[in-house]
Amino acid sequence: MFLGRLLLLVAVQTLFVAQARAVCPYGPTVRKIVSCKASVSTADCRKVAEKTGCEVIRELELINAIVIDVSATQEKSADLELAAAEEVKIVEADRRVNWLKGLGEFKLPDIKDIVTPFRAAVGAGPAPKAGEDPEQPWGIQRVNAAGAWAKTQGAGVRVAVIDTGIDYNHPDLKGNVYGGANVVNEAKPKDYMDDQGHGTHVSGTIAALKDGKGVVGVAPKAKLFGVKVLDAEGSGDYSTIIAGIQWAVKNKMQVANMSLGAEEGMDALHEAIKAATSAGLLIVAAAGNNGGKVGYPAAYPEVVAVSASNSADKITSFSSRGPEIAFIAPGANIKSSFMGGGYENLDGTSMACPHVVGLAALAAGLGHKGEAIRGALERAATPLPGLTATQQGKGFINAAKIK
Repeated sequence: MFLGRLLLLVAVQTLFVAQARAVCPYGPTVRKIVSCKASVSTADCRKVAEKTGCEVIRELELINAIVIDVSATQEKSADLELAAAEEVKIVEADRRVNWLKGLGEFKLPDIKDIVTPFRAAVGAGPAPKAGEDPEQPWGIQRVNAAGAWAKTQGAGVRVAVIDTGIDYNHPDLKGNVYGGANVVNEAKPKDYMDDQGHGTHVSGTIAALKDGKGVVGVAPKAKLFGVKVLDAEGSGDYSTIIAGIQWAVKNKMQVANMSLGAEEGMDALHEAIKAATSAGLLIVAAAGNNGGKVGYPAAYPEVVAVSASNSADKITSFSSRGPEIAFIAPGANIKSSFMGGGYENLDGTSMACPHVVGLAALAAGLGHKGEAIRGALERAATPLPGLTATQQGKGFINAAKIK
């Protein structure tokens, strides 16, 4: 009899707990990033967040923050409760955006259509002339990558491609892809296969193999790591982007390519950028393709923001511009690897960004680290005539001048 009552009591208690925690699963939720003060441990930060949220999504140790879901009907009270906690520094909504459309790129998710509206405006890249290396797309030729290869090809430099993943089976990439992570799908944390195409295209410009076939990257001996932070549509939460940066720091990446962007920043993202920079990671990001102001994370001062030029050394009509721009690089009709083993010609500051990342890998291959890489690139840059500093920053980098 006693045992029966005890079992009944346990069952009732279990049901009560289950019902108490079922508020989120059975109703709409909102996601929050709870950032705690530096003096508070991540474990204690989690405890504070757990008191208010119905589910902890992930820990962001890099910025001492916890990502939680809260019931939408209790959002205001949750914000007030968390803001009142002495351990908490700030609470922010974890917004979900399309980080490729946020750049101003067009007709996604079919990225192959991006080039169509602008082909006439920016002009096609020149075909290789007699005697030129057909493996080098015009952008690789224009930055004079081969001029540095006798002294550096970026051998051993660890480059994170924070994007849609990498097609690690692509014949021009698989010899240089050394690992990665999927922070979008927790069920498949090691599956960073590209399912959109963007990340694979970016990767080829950075470090496609120099094998006499297809294309070659700026730094053909660099080590690529695919950090999948965006889904097949190019979308992701701010917290997912931060988690990708965190992975890059934890795994000792030296340079990160972020050919993605959003119109708005947030404190948690900026804190992640600052923490990564302090850890020695140089982050290079696409400026954006809206023809206007620079997006985020490129707009942050710690980030190397890249605008896009065409084959006539003019800024493309779509390229974002502003005082945040660090360099300009080829971004019109850029041929590179694409998922499925093929090649595509695409436009965008997304395509300009990896040229500078490849150049950064060349500099890192000479022993430069962190901000010293930026310095080496600045010394190798020359302003393009007719362009303002807000359009090109320090100008166009010549790989042969990197020392």
